[in-house]
Amino acid sequence: MPEGLYDVAIIGCGAAGLQAAIHAASKKAKVIVFGKARKSSLYKAHIANYCCHENVISGKEMLEAGRKQAESFDAVFMEEDIIETKNENNLFSLATESAATFTSRTLILSMGVARKKLRVKGEKEFAGRGVSYCVDCDANFYRGLDVAVVGDESAAATGAMTLLSYARTVYLICRKLMITDTLHQQLKSSQVKVMQDTWVKEIKGINEVEEVLLKNGETLNVNGIFVELGAKGAMELAANLGVVFDAETFSFIETNKKQETNIPGLYAAGDNTGKPWQIAKAVGEGCVAGIQATEYAKNLANS
Repeated sequence: MPEGLYDVAIIGCGAAGLQAAIHAASKKAKVIVFGKARKSSLYKAHIANYCCHENVISGKEMLEAGRKQAESFDAVFMEEDIIETKNENNLFSLATESAATFTSRTLILSMGVARKKLRVKGEKEFAGRGVSYCVDCDANFYRGLDVAVVGDESAAATGAMTLLSYARTVYLICRKLMITDTLHQQLKSSQVKVMQDTWVKEIKGINEVEEVLLKNGETLNVNGIFVELGAKGAMELAANLGVVFDAETFSFIETNKKQETNIPGLYAAGDNTGKPWQIAKAVGEGCVAGIQATEYAKNLANS
C-alpha cells in the first residue's frame, strides 16, 4: 500500500478528479486519488458534445483513458472510499474504509453531488422534515432522539456509528452490508441496532417523520431517517472540515476562481461546486484545482 506524505490528495475519480490528478502529477507533485470509477455518474454515460470529439464517447472509456494518463505521470490510485477527513497542523488526514490512513499537504474534493434516493412513499414529502441525506450536516438536530440510517455500504455504517454520539437510539436498515471486515467489527462492537435482510417500505408522519415501515413487516418509531446509499459524499466530508457552502441553496461547496475553499489547502472541483453539470466545466475546474493545489503544496514544503 502506498505510504508517506503526499502533495495532493484527490477524493473522486470522475472528470474533475482525473484532470486535477493529471495536471498535479505532470508538475511532479506526489498525487494520490481515492474513489471507484464505476460509481461516477460519467461511468455509464455517453458524451456527444465534448470539444474535439466528433463521435459519441463512452464515459467508461474516457475514465479509463484519464486514469491511464494520470498514472503515466506517477499518480497513485486507491479504489477505496474515504470515510473520514481531518485537517490538523497544515496537513489533511484521510481514513479509508479499510482503516488505512493517508496524509497530504492539500486536498481536492471532486466527488460530485448525486445523492441516491430511496424512491419510497413519504421520502419526498418529509425531505427536510426528518428525511436527511447528510449525517455530518444534520446529526446535531437529533440529540436525544431516535433515528434510523438506511444503506448497505460504508456511508451507512459510519453514519450510524457517528449518530451514536447524538441520538438516543440508532437503527441501521440494510439488505446486506457490503463493507470491510474492519467496519464490520466496529459496527458489531457498537450500540447500533442493525436490521438486516430488509428495506424501507414507507416513511410516515404528520408534520415530521414519526414512523418507518419496513418490508419485513416491522415498524420503527423514529424522529428521523438518514438515507446513506453508497460512499460518503462531498457535503458530508466538506462539512466535517468546516467548509462554507453556497449561501443560496447550501448544497454546493463555495470556491473562488482558483477553486479554493475557505480552508487553506482545500480545493473543490466539478459538480460539487454547482451548475452547470457538464464535463467541460468539471475538467476546467479540475485543471485549475490541480495546478493551484500543486503550487500551494510546494510552497508549504519549502516554508
